[in-house]
Amino acid sequence: MATILLSRTDSIGDVVLTLPLAGWLKEHLPGCRIVFLCAAYTQAIVQSSAHVDEVVNWNMLEKLPEHEQIRHLQALAVDTIIHVFPRPDVARLAQKAGIKERIGTRNRLYHWLTCNRLVPLSRKNSPLHEAELNFGLLRHLADSTPLLPDIPRYYGLTRLPALPERLGSALDSTRFNLIFHPKSQGSAPEWHENRYEQLCRLLPAEQFNIIITGTEAEGKQIRRLRQEVLAVGGQDLTGATTLAELLALIANADGLLASSTGPLHIASALGKNTLGLFAPIRPMHPARWQPIGTKATVLSLEKNCRACAGGKPCACIDALTPEAVAAVIQSWLKTQ
Repeated sequence: MATILLSRTDSIGDVVLTLPLAGWLKEHLPGCRIVFLCAAYTQAIVQSSAHVDEVVNWNMLEKLPEHEQIRHLQALAVDTIIHVFPRPDVARLAQKAGIKERIGTRNRLYHWLTCNRLVPLSRKNSPLHEAELNFGLLRHLADSTPLLPDIPRYYGLTRLPALPERLGSALDSTRFNLIFHPKSQGSAPEWHENRYEQLCRLLPAEQFNIIITGTEAEGKQIRRLRQEVLAVGGQDLTGATTLAELLALIANADGLLASSTGPLHIASALGKNTLGLFAPIRPMHPARWQPIGTKATVLSLEKNCRACAGGKPCACIDALTPEAVAAVIQSWLKTQ
């Protein structure tokens, strides 16, 4: 039985879009065992996928002396490692551990020294979606990979954590439970806080229970919006959830609105009504990072904007009107 290690130690959205590799490998290499190397703060997501057999916490592993790191990897009996997120320390460790097949992209110099299967794949200027690029790393293991519309069936998020009672009480069975996750920890341009405030007033309070989420630090940045959500009968859960709890909350809600950030990809992977608000800036544009799910959609201007790059305020994403966003969200009521 082959054991394959998927290495992706970066952020939430990236990890979510890597999980379909595990599902696809399970389907096409029957009996294979999937190990996933991830950062501590994304571990709750990886553990929720039924396609992952074992999770390795990179933050714990990297604290060990090198000889213990090597011994730990060797104990996993890994046959193949796929460097989905390239990093030289992991690549060198895999080589020293004697993993037989070591797959990485050819545009990293250290991969030429540490990998024995090099894939001609460049993400920076590719027209492909991030999930499609991830599948490009499997070319040594398969003749074909799924098309983008088929990828959602491979997430496997069925081992979800239980929802704590204190969070369950924020949900309303008589209304559409809609999560606003307005911040992205700087990963992408964000819809302005006042746009969310206007949206609150457009969505009928008798139909929508708005729940606002984010970290405690993010909550401090959006005080006015939190007050507006409470004013329309919604719930403020900023700073109130761990990632596992947020995952459970999204799984029990009806829909989610966010810019390009991890919870957006979690919601789409769970098959929830999901709306992503994107700036048309390469490589952050929706063609590369849109949520991939059966009920996921995006709003973005049809242009290639350069003026908003480099962390500047984004006029393009703020050009998306609250009325346009409300129209998409209200259409979800028809499918409930």
